[in-house]
Amino acid sequence: MYLSLVKSKIKSGTISMTSRSCATVILENVKPFNQIPGPRGPFGLGNLYQYIPGIGKYSFDALHESGKDKYEKYGSIVRETMVPGQDIVWLYDPNDIAAVLNDKTPGIYPSRRSHTALAKYRRDRPDVYRTAGLLATNGIEWWKIRSELQKGLSSPQSVRNFLPLTDKVTREFVASMKSTDKDCVPDFMPAISRLNLELICLMAFDVRLDSFSDEQMKPNSLSSRLMESAEVTNQSILPTDQGFQLWKYFETPAYRKLRKAQEFMEKTAVELVSQKLLYFDEDQQKLASGQHRSRSLLEEYLRNPNLELHDIIGMAADLLLAGVHTSSYTTAFALYHLCLNPDAQDKLYQEACKILPDPWECQIDAAALNSEATYCRAVLKESLRLNPISIGVGRILNKDAVLGGFHVPKGTVVVTQNLVSCRQERYFKNASKFIPERWMRDTKEIVNPYLVLPFGHGMRSCIARRMAEQNMLVLLLRLIRSYEIDWKGRVPMNIETKLINQPDQPIKIEFRSRKT
Repeated sequence: MYLSLVKSKIKSGTISMTSRSCATVILENVKPFNQIPGPRGPFGLGNLYQYIPGIGKYSFDALHESGKDKYEKYGSIVRETMVPGQDIVWLYDPNDIAAVLNDKTPGIYPSRRSHTALAKYRRDRPDVYRTAGLLATNGIEWWKIRSELQKGLSSPQSVRNFLPLTDKVTREFVASMKSTDKDCVPDFMPAISRLNLELICLMAFDVRLDSFSDEQMKPNSLSSRLMESAEVTNQSILPTDQGFQLWKYFETPAYRKLRKAQEFMEKTAVELVSQKLLYFDEDQQKLASGQHRSRSLLEEYLRNPNLELHDIIGMAADLLLAGVHTSSYTTAFALYHLCLNPDAQDKLYQEACKILPDPWECQIDAAALNSEATYCRAVLKESLRLNPISIGVGRILNKDAVLGGFHVPKGTVVVTQNLVSCRQERYFKNASKFIPERWMRDTKEIVNPYLVLPFGHGMRSCIARRMAEQNMLVLLLRLIRSYEIDWKGRVPMNIETKLINQPDQPIKIEFRSRKT
């Protein structure tokens, strides 16, 4: 393909003699796809067996470790055959990552192969969903809903409008906490998850679940089941995305778990949307008269003539699925690093004191969060460098590409290995150490912009990135302002790659009240 393209340009006179020589050298240096190094499995039958528990040396729960192993064996580009006809190309070099993520082919939208079983579940229910949703859809169908849904979630002003609510609920959460007994430290993760669920339901639906009430703390409560269903769904994505995908033909155990979890999340999403519809006309009248302002994303979407009710239900389900644990795990990793780095914790405390002289009376406003919380932002970014939300970014190539000196054909599934690359000394000084100062203006390192991409990149980046960052910054500021924290779990804390990266142990943090 490349040779014929160059020949046609030479024939038309659009390439000079000098350019012809360069083109010849480039073509000679590009190696064919089948020469990309990597595991193919015995007799080329695929490497999936290496991920079978008790048999193989890899695990879907430790993709960062298998990714590091492949890098050390094969280099910065790896082609892995999972089953015959199903290849994944892993990329470690930020220049190759940039080449993939910056594809701006006219009329073509970034695509990926992910959440395939979730797509089947939703397409089997056309009475509820019009599409498979933002997570699983590709092409123009994806862009039609993304371009409308992002209006309420992505613009800085829309996100700032939710800051007072976020700060109010977070302040209530921190005020309800108590100093922990150092001899009996509970797991803090469920509390963080409940807070994030509360924030999502408030911002998306204008509903308070009262997730910390005695009733909601019960195992069969709405909030408990929502958190469990989201976790089960996320843990089912990787096993159903890879391999022979037998769930397409009959219901496998992995698909059954996903289906049951999604049925509950779907039921909840439909109820929340229906509840808002009951009072929507009344709220619209108040809005027109100035007596009411839009208080939720759902109201914004219901007023949008370009969105159908099916789209809104799908987005409601996606928010419940993707919004709780991503922010919770990220916050947990940040707190872990602050526990192990008391100097960084102290610097954040000093910054929090300036923003919140009185932690119970003062509010965090947009100006302070944007201009004064610089160290808090550096803490979050450094934590995301070491513990990103996922191992990397997936794409299906929209056109042939040259990556790592190899020809990679259109339609190939490519996954970046940002987590592995971000821990390499070739890209970061003292790469294994938690150093927020590397992101501060006066001490900032020169870093390739395609290394730290915890929210993805470009058109397909996380639609709720600004909202998630705002929520996490507010929580970190308020927690560290009110409590000194100390780690009581195992060191080091590793991760489990359940689609999104999660801690491999309970979040055992001792909280000691600070003097106000």
